[in-house]
Amino acid sequence: MKKGINFWAFPPGRDGKQPDLVSVLKYAKDLGYDTFEPTVDGEGAPLSAATSQKEAESIREAADRIGIEIPTVASGLAWGCSPTHPDATVRAQAVENTRTTLQIASWLGAETILYLPGMVSAVFVPDFPTQRYDLVDERARESLAKALETAQKLNVKIAVENVWNRYLLSPVEMRDFIDSFKSDLVGCYFDTGNAMLYGHPEHWIEVLGKRIFAVHMKDFRVNVGNLDGFVDLLAGDVDFAAVMAALDAAGYRKQFTIEYVPPALGAAEKGVAALRALEMFLNKG
Repeated sequence: MKKGINFWAFPPGRDGKQPDLVSVLKYAKDLGYDTFEPTVDGEGAPLSAATSQKEAESIREAADRIGIEIPTVASGLAWGCSPTHPDATVRAQAVENTRTTLQIASWLGAETILYLPGMVSAVFVPDFPTQRYDLVDERARESLAKALETAQKLNVKIAVENVWNRYLLSPVEMRDFIDSFKSDLVGCYFDTGNAMLYGHPEHWIEVLGKRIFAVHMKDFRVNVGNLDGFVDLLAGDVDFAAVMAALDAAGYRKQFTIEYVPPALGAAEKGVAALRALEMFLNKG
């Protein structure tokens, strides 16, 4: 069981600056993580549109020296620049952001990027103008089709994440959206905690099967029902026995990546302990 951690789990220092990426890679390895998920964020972040090939490749070399893999790259840029925004100029920039993320992922040696397909609305993006569902669906398909051209050139996979965007609300809908592109490079980045708002994570896994390219491990308390419901791994209502059984049946053999948003002191330490406990629990089954 490969244990992974996302960069967003690591809080900024007392000076408010994000931690150095290479230092985080080393710390994650020292904690016992096997894989690391860097993130492409806005201006001033360790990885951004300004990142050069030389800079990205130096991070890849550092990861190789440290002995930690970089199989995936995430980005939250689409929350502020949506692929389904009503303004075509914004949508074009969102596609360009995805192309940038794909290129950085390629330089890092990653095989998959996390992709946010757009949104009808989102509780944590209050300024976003609510969009009609069918229009979002049309724009989401158009934007991803454009980004797919770059993915094909770079041979990097695009994994659509199930997120709180009020779009692609069921595993059947996600499955059909993915299949419409008829490409082995388009799949799902499955998030266990996010799925709890709409149903049961194990059902998503059973429906999506081998379309799942990567997994975010999160937990959620259903009776809270909002953003405050996200809790430490194994402290919520996700049935991880059912989740892991479904992933095993689907043939998933890749990393299990902890994601904490917002970052918090001790998150990475607690995360690897939870993954170890989960691994021991499964091995006893």
